[in-house]
Amino acid sequence: DGFIKAIGPADAIQRQFSEETFEERIDCSGKCILPGLVDAHTHPVWAGERVHEFAMKLAGATYMDIHQAGGGINFTVERTREASEEELFGSFQQRLQCMMRAGTTLVECKSGYGLNLETELKMLRVIERARREGRIGISATYCGAHSVPKGKNAKEAADDIIKNHLPKLKALGRDGEMRVDNIDVFCEKGVFDLDSTRRILQSGKEMGLQINFHGDELHPVKAAELGAELGAQAISHLEEVSDAGIAAMATARCAAVLLPTTAYMLRLKQPRARKMLDEGVIVALGSDFNPNAYCFSMPMVMHLACVNMRMSMSEALAAATINAAYALGKSHTHGSLEVGKQGDLIIINSSRWEHLIYQFGGHHELIEYVITKGKVIYKK
Repeated sequence: DGFIKAIGPADAIQRQFSEETFEERIDCSGKCILPGLVDAHTHPVWAGERVHEFAMKLAGATYMDIHQAGGGINFTVERTREASEEELFGSFQQRLQCMMRAGTTLVECKSGYGLNLETELKMLRVIERARREGRIGISATYCGAHSVPKGKNAKEAADDIIKNHLPKLKALGRDGEMRVDNIDVFCEKGVFDLDSTRRILQSGKEMGLQINFHGDELHPVKAAELGAELGAQAISHLEEVSDAGIAAMATARCAAVLLPTTAYMLRLKQPRARKMLDEGVIVALGSDFNPNAYCFSMPMVMHLACVNMRMSMSEALAAATINAAYALGKSHTHGSLEVGKQGDLIIINSSRWEHLIYQFGGHHELIEYVITKGKVIYKK
């Protein structure tokens, strides 16, 4: 049935299941078995890659410079609005395959490149279809407040989301057409301020969505304090989080989803992972896959977390499995190898699991099997 039945020494397992016949046995002698990796933050549905902007960033342009020049999110929004649902689904499927081959078995997927109801729903339909047809687990996030649409201010955009977008999502969920798990807002100076963020997140929470949002990335805006107050499941980025925000998140059991790829590519200050861990914050990791941070690989994310954020390899593995599952409200079913949990795991061709982090960019050679719900979905 896709759930782990027993864990123990080989001889005990063989005795317990001596009467059973198995479809497949995998010899893991000299290898390691790990929980399937969980990617707690991605933006994987879009058209309009931004390779040209990478050159601009290398030449010194900041994220907000590009954003204000009509690039960044706005560039991708225009292309995503123009793309057909089939085009978006095709590219999304390819990206999910890349994530899966790098060991990801559960991934959080955001909308957010529509900024109008029609395109946001188009993106969420693509995510829903992949959830139903695919073999990799998906946690769907409505991120209509990813940027303020042209011609509106933050208050007007928030009003539109609360009055039009969220009621439509609620109706689609009630009819069984679409399941959305989380609500996200880009809470940032010059984007959605604290007041607009609060209104959107509260409205989402009232209709049963988990709060899981972008905060304190480019400026310290007290997003962490707001999230703790609202009972957020998780807050992402946190490069500019305050000491008070860290303390509030620890008390509220609100997960910090740290994104080492973003800090690396945008040359931002690294999130203070060590302080968060020392203060008892549940630290998770995500790839932040999007046109601005083009990385599918959680093993590379873990490596960057260890080198740039001074996490230990054990902390990074926990952050990319059980803690990332917690950030998505799924730690009771995913993120560790325990009896009764879903049978999502990876088998690596090494006698030491640390090689998955140590061999930077070497995961393609290491990962031999990816298994979800007890079925092999990838074999090298």
